[in-house]
Amino acid sequence: MRIAVAGTGYVGLVAGVCFAEKGHDVMCVDVDEKKVEIMKSGISPIYEQDLEELMQKNYKEGRLDYTTDYQAAYRDAEAIFIGVGTPEQPDGSANLSYIATVARQIAENVERDCLVVVKSTVPVGTNDKVEQFIHDFQKNKEIKIEVASNPEFLAQGTAVRDTLHAARIIIGTESKEAEKKLMEIYEPFDIPIVSVNRRSAEMIKYASNDFLALKISYMNDIANLCELVGADIEDVAKGMSYDERIGEKFLNAGIGYGGSCFPKDTKALEYLARQNGYELRTVKAAIEVNKAQKTLLLHKAMKRLITFQGLKVAVLGLTFKPGTDDLREAPSLENIPLLLQAGADIYAYDPVGVDNFKKRFPDGITYVSTPEKALKEANVCFIFTEWNEIKMVEPRKYAELMRTPLVYDGRNIYRPEEMIEAGVEYYSVGR
Repeated sequence: MRIAVAGTGYVGLVAGVCFAEKGHDVMCVDVDEKKVEIMKSGISPIYEQDLEELMQKNYKEGRLDYTTDYQAAYRDAEAIFIGVGTPEQPDGSANLSYIATVARQIAENVERDCLVVVKSTVPVGTNDKVEQFIHDFQKNKEIKIEVASNPEFLAQGTAVRDTLHAARIIIGTESKEAEKKLMEIYEPFDIPIVSVNRRSAEMIKYASNDFLALKISYMNDIANLCELVGADIEDVAKGMSYDERIGEKFLNAGIGYGGSCFPKDTKALEYLARQNGYELRTVKAAIEVNKAQKTLLLHKAMKRLITFQGLKVAVLGLTFKPGTDDLREAPSLENIPLLLQAGADIYAYDPVGVDNFKKRFPDGITYVSTPEKALKEANVCFIFTEWNEIKMVEPRKYAELMRTPLVYDGRNIYRPEEMIEAGVEYYSVGR
């Protein structure tokens, strides 16, 4: 099928590449000419496992291309997937201006019957508005344009795998014709499809992400209590994981969730509830717990140290999770400004996130190429991301390299007894 994809971020680019991999003819559309040229050369603008390999393969085989010419891309497309950003606004609502821009471009340029599919995460009811908006600006009134919802459920770092081997595909449609076309598009994926109406599809996305965020905040809340009463959160999580009703995923305690989805989606759903006169108390609690959790270890360190002024501070991990160069809502962004303000001399390591972090903090931080260089002669160390490169640093290395082996581990990488045995003063979460 001839498919156009608007937007080449995590949602749009991964979707476009995976559609091409499954045999569709795909044109990815972006407004940035330099970005388009980079993608044509086979280089991915985002760090994502397996993505570049599939980009190069499908571009070479003629199923995948990139353009800034949206008029040409949308004109003859049988389906147009919208995967542009819906960033959070100050009040917690979603910014839908990029969606509106693409919708109007589609309305003014399509010349055949077409299914418009919104993959971007949008508030419940947005697809209804998109369809009306398209019909308002539609130039050729003789053709039929329908809008469907098809939320993504990928995780950064495993986005390609999550798309090609998803647990399920959610489609939200208002007609049998739209449902049939989406079924045809996804038939080669051989993945179970859950077909509902548009508003239910939109809600499934928010309800799923917010449930996972709730799980994380709950475990962090329990972890904080574990410290007070002498329990070990990892033992607690292990005991819980055997219950099939609970499962084993998203039980790891730490310094909170980040990224492009959970923080934005929890706030957006809480905002939607308020707009409808309802209070989502559980989601509000998850947001509040997560906010406090991000600086939990910094406050512990402040109680332990008289000052950070003039101290060498090693920061291991800058991205919000391993496997991605994304910094959005990363704990490092909360903690490093506070450390700098307190006069710390920061030496930071991350295997892929340094370039993005330099854009925000070009000065005042020394960026190093190995964890060991960050640790050498450091007075204190904070671990913010559980990269394998950091996990591989043996406990004894902290004692050998640091001036004062004082470690605050926000991801519970090490066993407390191993660090203590190695001569490290070690603080983690919930243990």
